Amino acid sequence: MLIRRVALTASLHHYHLRFFSNSAAAVVLPYPEPEFPKPDPKYDETIHAIARAKSGKNIAAKERKAGRVPSIVFEQEDGQHGGNKRLISVQANQIRKLVNHLGRSHFLSRLFDLEVRPDFDSVEVVEKVRVLPRKVHLEAGSDAPLNVTFIRAPSSALLKVDVPLIFRGEDVSPGLKKGSYLNIIKRTVKYLCPADVIPPYIDVDLSELDVGQKLVMGDLKVHPALKLVQPKDHPVVKIMGARVSDQKKAK
Repeated sequence: MLIRRVALTASLHHYHLRFFSNSAAAVVLPYPEPEFPKPDPKYDETIHAIARAKSGKNIAAKERKAGRVPSIVFEQEDGQHGGNKRLISVQANQIRKLVNHLGRSHFLSRLFDLEVRPDFDSVEVVEKVRVLPRKVHLEAGSDAPLNVTFIRAPSSALLKVDVPLIFRGEDVSPGLKKGSYLNIIKRTVKYLCPADVIPPYIDVDLSELDVGQKLVMGDLKVHPALKLVQPKDHPVVKIMGARVSDQKKAK
């Protein structure tokens, strides 16, 4: 099932519709051009996989040596927790390219089509499902993917997603113009999202923040179907006074 984004009229040129299926509701989401990593033709949006019969440290080591990443796809039994699992292996190069291109937080908040085949060279598709990457473990130093966990994302699923934040308006913020500095407390915020309404990111507008002012999670503007998992009063960002070292330099 392919994800398609269709541009709206000129008056809404900063917004796109996302379609996941014929029955899925169209949702208007912000999609500014410069900041969010856009799909690149050389990075396939479909993740290729093969079935894996066994698990264990030795099996995982053999998979990695062969250029594959041992992975798991969890079913969505109650919409929140993984149930029956399917063992698969994905291509290490593809996962590394996707993580490097999108960034880890964007990779973990993005829906993908996953195709399971008898082997990677086969044209036969055994199963095709829509999934959300839940976890990706990278090797320290090399950032080579060690394993990936996916969760099935049918239209009926409710998924807990750490949605990335994108900060805007730093250049016009009254507080920052006065020499204060930006204290970013959260770079992602966890929401319970219907699978068809997972935003690629959330805009955080800093343009009106003055010294000492902050934004909390409840201030973020999101689709009404999203349910905040964390307390609304948890801070996201704050405009702090000038650092002591900066004050001394100014003198």
